[in-house]
Amino acid sequence: MSHPHPELTLPPALAKGALRIVALGGLGEVGRNMAVLEYDGRLLIIDCGVLFPEDHQPGVDLILPDFEYIKDRMHLVDGIVLTHGHEDHIGAVPYLLRLRSDIPLIGSQLTLAFVEAKLKEHRITPLTLAVKEGQTEQIGAFSCEFVAVNHSIPDALAVAVTTGAGTVLHTGDFKMDQLPLDGRITDLRAFARLGEKGVDLFMVDSTNAEVPGFVTPEREIGPVLDAVFAESSRRIVVASFSSHVHRVQQVLDAAHAHGRKVALVGRSMVRNMTIAADLGYLKVPPGILVDAKRIDDVRDDELVLMCTGSQGEPMAALSRIANNDHKISVGPRDTVILASSLIPGNENAVFRVINGLTRLGARVVHSGNAKVHVSGHASAGELLYCYNILRPKNVMPVHGEVRHLVANGALAVKSGVPADRVVLAEDGVVVDLVDGKASVVGAVPCGYVYVDGSSVGSITEAELKDRRILGDEGFISIFAVISSADGTVLAPPQIQARGFAEDDAVFRTILPEVTSALEDALRGGAVDTHQLQQIMRRVVGRWVSNRLKRRPMILPVVVEA
Repeated sequence: MSHPHPELTLPPALAKGALRIVALGGLGEVGRNMAVLEYDGRLLIIDCGVLFPEDHQPGVDLILPDFEYIKDRMHLVDGIVLTHGHEDHIGAVPYLLRLRSDIPLIGSQLTLAFVEAKLKEHRITPLTLAVKEGQTEQIGAFSCEFVAVNHSIPDALAVAVTTGAGTVLHTGDFKMDQLPLDGRITDLRAFARLGEKGVDLFMVDSTNAEVPGFVTPEREIGPVLDAVFAESSRRIVVASFSSHVHRVQQVLDAAHAHGRKVALVGRSMVRNMTIAADLGYLKVPPGILVDAKRIDDVRDDELVLMCTGSQGEPMAALSRIANNDHKISVGPRDTVILASSLIPGNENAVFRVINGLTRLGARVVHSGNAKVHVSGHASAGELLYCYNILRPKNVMPVHGEVRHLVANGALAVKSGVPADRVVLAEDGVVVDLVDGKASVVGAVPCGYVYVDGSSVGSITEAELKDRRILGDEGFISIFAVISSADGTVLAPPQIQARGFAEDDAVFRTILPEVTSALEDALRGGAVDTHQLQQIMRRVVGRWVSNRLKRRPMILPVVVEA
C-alpha cells in the first residue's frame, strides 16, 4: 500500500491524459471533506465541508479546507458536486464562493436547498444544477453520473466521474440499509453496472471500516423511541443533528402516537426542517408543531423539544441547557435523548453534557444505554459487498481518521484488490491515475484554516498555542520604568497575574530580584528595551516555574522615561 510521509515533494506536472486527485480535507479526520479532481487543465470539486473544533482549539468556530492549492486557479473550476447536505460536506461552500461566486453547484434538491439557505446568510446567490439518481451531466471536462445512496439524510448521491483517464466512483457518505425509512436504498444495481464497465478508482467512505457486520436498519430506532416516550412522565428533550431529517421524522411520529406537541429549538434546526417539510422530505402530522416561544403554554407531559447539540457543541442548545444557561430547563423526571453516535474527538464534550443533565436530575438516554441511533456509514460487511460488486482496479479510502482509512484499505485487499492498488493518502497528498494505475506522486501544503468570529485564516497555530497557555497556565504582566540617561530603575516593577489560585501578594517576593536584574543590566550598558524585557521575562518565568510549577504567558513592559 502507498503511505504518505513527510518526505513527499511537490508533484510533477500532470501527464497528458492523466487524472489528478487531491484531498484538501476529510482524509485523516472526520470532517471538512473536499476533493479536487484535475483533468486536461480543468478542475472539479467534490464536496466542501467544515470540521468542528476540539478542546485544544479554543475560540475557533469552524475549520475549513485549505483552498490555497486552487486559489490561483479558481477560473479553471467547472463545478462543485455536493454529495449530500451535512455540514461536513457543504459547510465551507460560502467561504469557497467568496473566491468566485459563479461556480456551478451540482447536487440533489434537498442538498441544494440546504446550501442555498446557508448562502443566503452570506448574501451569495449561487448558480445551481439540481440532479437526481440515474442522471448524467457533462460538467466541463467531466462526465458525472449520479447514483442513489442511503445515508442519515435524504437525497444523498454517489458520483461516477468519467474522463479520458478512466472512471472514478466517489461514494460520498453512504450505508446499505435495506429497509430505509424513505424506501430509497443504495443502488447496488447501478454499482454493478459501473463495475461491469470498469471502475478505475473507487473513493469509498471509511468511517465504519473498523466495525464488523452491517449497520442496524433505521426502522429499529422507531420502536425504541416509542418505548422511551411511553415511559416518560414529563418533558422530553431530543438532541440530534439539525439536518437529520429521518430522526426528526421518527420523533414526530412517536410524539404524535403519544399525544405530544413538538417544538423545534435552534435556528439551524428550524431552518432545515422547514425546508425538508416544504419539499416533502419531512411529513409533519397536522397540529403537532408548536412555536418554541410558546412552550410554557404546553403541559410538561405533552411536550417534546427537538434541539441541536448532540455532539456537545458548547454553544448548541443542549449544552446550554445542561449548563443552566438556556431559557429551557430540565429537572427531575424529565427525559433527554441523545439521538446520535459519537463523532471521534467529541467524546469528552458529550460526556460533560450527559453529566450536566444527570446532575440536574434528568434521565439521559443515549447510544451507550439504548438503541436510539444508528450510524449513517457502511460497516465492514457492507464495504466488502461493494468491493465484490465493483471489482475496482484501484481503491482510495476517504472520509475518516487514519485508522479508518487503513482498516478500509485492508478490507479492499481481503476482497482481492492488489495491495499496490490501494492508495492510502491524507490531506494534501497528490494521487495520479495514469494508464489505469493510481499512485502517490507528491504532496501540496494543506493546513487547517480557522474561522474565528469574522476572521478567516488569520488565526495561526502559534496563536492557538498562546490561547491554550492562557487557558491552562494563566497570565502575568510586569511593568517597569527606567531612565536610559543615568541607567537607573525609576520605579519598582509592578506585577499583575490572572488565572492563578495564589494571591497577588505571593508575586511581591520576586520584585526585588527583577529590580536587581534590571539594575545589573543597565550598569552593564544595556539600554535596549526589548533586551530588558527579555531579562524580566526570564527572571519571572524561572521563579514561577520553580516556585509555582507553572508556565504562564508573561508580558513584560519596559518604558523609558
